[in-house]
Formats: sequence, C-alpha cells, structure tokens
Amino acid sequence: MATHHHLPPLLLLVLLLAPSPAAAQESHISAVIGSSGLDFAKDVLIGEAARSLTPLRLPGAEKSMRVPFLGGVRAAVSNITLFHLDVGDDSALRPGDSGLVVVASGVSANISMAWSYSYDSWYFGPLQISDSGTASILVQGMEVGITMEIKNYNGSLALNVSQCGCYVKDLEISLDGGASWFYQGLINAFEDDIRAAVEKAVPENIIGSTSKLDSFLQGLPRSVSLDNISALNMTFMNDPQYGNSSIEFDINGLFTSAVAKTSNLQKHPQLSLSCGGASNMLVLSLDETVFNSALDVYYKAGSMHWVVDKVSDQSLLNTAGWKFIIPRLYWSYPNDDMVLNISMASSPIMWITSENIGATINADMIIDVLHGTETVPVACISVIVSASGVVEASGNKVYGRVELNDFSLSLKWTNIGNFHMSLIQGVIRVFLNTVCMPYLNSQLGHGFILPVVHGFTLKDVYVITSTQQLTLCSDIAFANASSLASLPVL
Repeated sequence: MATHHHLPPLLLLVLLLAPSPAAAQESHISAVIGSSGLDFAKDVLIGEAARSLTPLRLPGAEKSMRVPFLGGVRAAVSNITLFHLDVGDDSALRPGDSGLVVVASGVSANISMAWSYSYDSWYFGPLQISDSGTASILVQGMEVGITMEIKNYNGSLALNVSQCGCYVKDLEISLDGGASWFYQGLINAFEDDIRAAVEKAVPENIIGSTSKLDSFLQGLPRSVSLDNISALNMTFMNDPQYGNSSIEFDINGLFTSAVAKTSNLQKHPQLSLSCGGASNMLVLSLDETVFNSALDVYYKAGSMHWVVDKVSDQSLLNTAGWKFIIPRLYWSYPNDDMVLNISMASSPIMWITSENIGATINADMIIDVLHGTETVPVACISVIVSASGVVEASGNKVYGRVELNDFSLSLKWTNIGNFHMSLIQGVIRVFLNTVCMPYLNSQLGHGFILPVVHGFTLKDVYVITSTQQLTLCSDIAFANASSLASLPVL
C-alpha cells in the first residue's frame, strides 16, 4: 500500500494565494498602522509608562533660613515618592516629520514625603527644638511630551528619544503630624524644589523605559521559521514612513529555505493601502511575490508531492474501472489496484485580482499499478489545472476555499501504448472534483493562524483582494496584564 504524503496546511494556503514569479528584490509585506491603531498604541504606551514610573523616588532637599524671634531654622523634606499617576483623556500620539510625538496632558499625580524641622533656641537657654511628620502632595495640570524616532538599523528597528519634557502647573502640599499647621508656610518653600525634581525625574525615567522598548524592537526576529522547510524573512527594508495619521513599515516578507540566511534587499516603493474606507488599527498588505516565494521554496524542497491510494470511489484506482477507457491497461494488468503519484512539474503560477485569486498548476501524474509485489509505472500524464479561490477570515484565522475552473491533459510517456487524452477526460474531471478539490478545501478549512506578538490579539480580521495584492484589515487587543518589557517576541 502506498504511503500518503500530505501537503502541509500552510503550503495549501500558499497554493491558493501564491502568484507568478518576480524579482525577489521587489517583494515585501507592508504594515500600516492607522489612526485608530495609533490611538491604541498611545493607550498602551502611556499605560506602560505610567506603570513604569510608579513608584518613583525623588531626591530630598534641605533649607536653612532665618525666622523672626526664632533665629536660624533648618527644614528638610525626604523620602519623596511619586506613587500614583492618572493620565487624562487629553493625550495624543501623532506622526511628526521624522518620528512619533506623544503628548500626555492633564496628568495628575500623588506624592508622599517626610518632613522635619529644627532650630536652636537660646531664648530659654541652649535648647534644640525639632518636629517632624509626613505630607501628601497633589500634582495637577502636569504635561509630558516625548518625540521618538524609529529608524531602520541593519534590517531591524531602532528607537531613539530625541526630545522629552515635563511641565508641572500646580502643587498642593498637605502636612500631617506634629504641629504641621504651624510649619505649613515653611514646607511650602520646598514647592519649587519638588516641582523641579518631578520635571527632571519623569523625563529621565521615561527615556530609561524606552530603552526597553528599543531592545524589544531590535530583538524582533529577522527570520521566522514556519516549519522545517520554510522561513519568513522579516527584515525591515527602510525607515518607517509617516502619513498625516498613520505610519507604514515595509518588510521583506519573502519565504526562504528554513536554513537560508537572511540578506538585506533593496527598498520597495511605498504602497497605497485601503480597507474599503473602514478605519482599522492595522492594515497588512502582501504582494503576490510573497506567496510566490513560498511556492518556490516548497517546490525546490520537493514538498509538492502527493501519493493517492484511497478515494471515495475506489473503482477509480483499479484497472477494472479503466477497462473500457484504456483497454490495454486492463489487458496488461487485469483487476490490479493502482496509485496515483502526483508531483508538480514546476512551481504553480497564481495571481490576485479584485474579484478572486487565480492559479495555474502544472503537475505530472504517474499511474502506478500494484502488480503482485511490484509497483509498475505505466504512464505519465501532464495535467494543467486552472483554479480560482477566495480567502476569508474569522477571529485570528485565515481560511481559503478553491474550486476547479478548467484543466487540460497531455501524455508525456506510456508503457501501455498510446491513448487519446479525450478518453480519460471525464475520469480526470471526476478525480479533480471529488478528490483533489475537496482535499484542498478540507485542509484550507482548518484555517491558518496569523502569527502575532505574544500578548496582542488580532480582532475582526477581514480580507480584501486587489490587483496583485492581498490586504488584511484588523483591530488589535492588548493584554494589560502583560508588560512590554517582558513580552516574548513571538
């Protein structure tokens, strides 16, 4: 009994999608983050920044001053800790000329601190008088602005903070403990010191936090292995391109052998992407040549091979079923089982249009007869199939569906004498419609899970086809329990 060699589900999806050959340097995937995606990124970044900034220790301060009737007075504030940040809705992330500008307005914060006060009294004799307590500070009207530049660095993304500033409008200090009501005026003298400490420490810590994001971006893999045969080249091909309300990333996106090394390729012109007028967080555009490169890899690896020994109508795989179609086959091998050994004669050629996705598959079908203990090849038929299909999406999965359009046959060689292809046209049509197409659709029906960064989820994915291009439109969800600093890359 022959062994089945099942085509990998990913390959089946690629068979549905892949296009005709083109120059490798012109292929890539383009990812556009739209205005709603930038709003989502703003919420994630600001939320992560607020978590990374708390608690934030600020430097203490001391002051010496002269007070009427008391003389020299020493006052100090210490253990100053910013422990809570509340970012309002007046925040924005927008593309600038060369980077992303994040502005957080209407920020409020809570700060705790300790205070102490002492002076030497000579009025009642040499006696040191001191007092201490705690204080709470309400910061209102704080604004934080940061400009981040994202550049292509040897195929990876590098992030650099070019500007970062913080402005504090109002401080309200409330003392507790000791005779705090008496010393409120003295402690208010530290207001400028506390304001300056906040305005200095917040930008410094934000810049420090963005270094983790920079490491995360540079740690994104430049090649993602999909199985033991193929890998996806994830090299970034140029600097991000900024629109009025979007940012675009161009990725090489070609399939390579799993053992091949990633190389830097030339830049690709900027694409114009659309999701039918809808506003989506993320738009992924895949050129035809992305899928073509996958076909080429699997074809060269010898994976496009299928041995068929079981079908729904098993008479198709017995010489008796061909008795009146190819009599010579039955006379030479009466009532023997057969297997069909199918392999691609060349890499399939496919294309994408606005209506559907078309394909031309050129395969060789060798008819093997199981005669006693021998497997005897008796004929090889060239089958050129024209098919079309569509791609759909549900949740985080992409599904495919394909149907037969037409096919043609030609005899490459035979050991049972020549016979006309028109004689077996009907049998092959039944085989394609009842065996090949259902098998492909059953595999494509399992769906292909879109690879995303762990912690993020694609929502409401839908597919649009246009000339030479497949576009995936999606929203994104982020698990707040995760932290950008600890996210695995994939």
